[in-house]
Amino acid sequence: MALGVEGTRVGVWTHPDGHTGCTVVLAPPGALGAAAVRGGAPGTREAHALGANGNVRECHAVVLSGGSAFGLATADGVVRWCEEHGIGYDRFVARVPIVGGAIVFDLRRPGQARPDAQAGWAACAAATDDDPPMGAVGVGAGCTAGKVAGPQWAVASGQGWATASDGGVTVGALVAVNPLGDVLDERGEVLAGARAPAGTPRFPAADPLRPAAALTVENTVIGCLVTDARLTKHEAARAADLAHSGVARAISPAHTSYDGDALFLLCAQRVPAGLDLVAHLGAQAVAAAIRAAVRAVGPGTPVDLTT
Repeated sequence: MALGVEGTRVGVWTHPDGHTGCTVVLAPPGALGAAAVRGGAPGTREAHALGANGNVRECHAVVLSGGSAFGLATADGVVRWCEEHGIGYDRFVARVPIVGGAIVFDLRRPGQARPDAQAGWAACAAATDDDPPMGAVGVGAGCTAGKVAGPQWAVASGQGWATASDGGVTVGALVAVNPLGDVLDERGEVLAGARAPAGTPRFPAADPLRPAAALTVENTVIGCLVTDARLTKHEAARAADLAHSGVARAISPAHTSYDGDALFLLCAQRVPAGLDLVAHLGAQAVAAAIRAAVRAVGPGTPVDLTT
């Protein structure tokens, strides 16, 4: 079953040119939703409403998209698909779908196609309860990593997923890996990172004396976690925040000013569980999903973002 939790469905749409796409996670019926943002440059939809101080508890889908801010339009297609399929928050006059969204910056040239509402609809229409694909597909199609020395030293990345279980509780995570930093393996060694020669200055975009190297691209790790655990809204928001520990375990540096790291959490509300167990499993699943993403595309595959 998709992400290890019954009732979860995942759909992927990849643009024909292979450089962008979107991935949607359709929540188990009755799921409670939460979100947490740690990056300094996020692009999100419903993150505040689903955050710790928000009053919204239901969440029916989460869409992760390429296309930078333009990619947030994919959520409009997901909303329309959910409405036409009777999915949403019942407000008597209409069912209102609550759709969380987050984007990565994968634009490489002027005029490049971006995912839109039609792409979001297509991802929903393709959703199944099978294990989702990994690598350079969906939201992961244009993802890269290892840009801390400059985008010209980047390596290919993608989307990955993993699950973690303990004490009768399961947490699955689907993550798009597009960080400024390097991806680390289980031993803390670089799995996929900047190809820059030793001694190359890091954070060149922050150095005003190096204009030739100051080519910036926005970065982020975004993801959706799903669990069968039963949590309150406050607990779920806290668990989503703590699951960011998985980003810090697998990415170095993580949560920089140039990253927009954001995680959503969907709780199916079936198994009594403590907040700390869900957070612990969530961090494990996030770290494993990040590593799975780069392994699926082949660690160290070069990408030149300056052309």
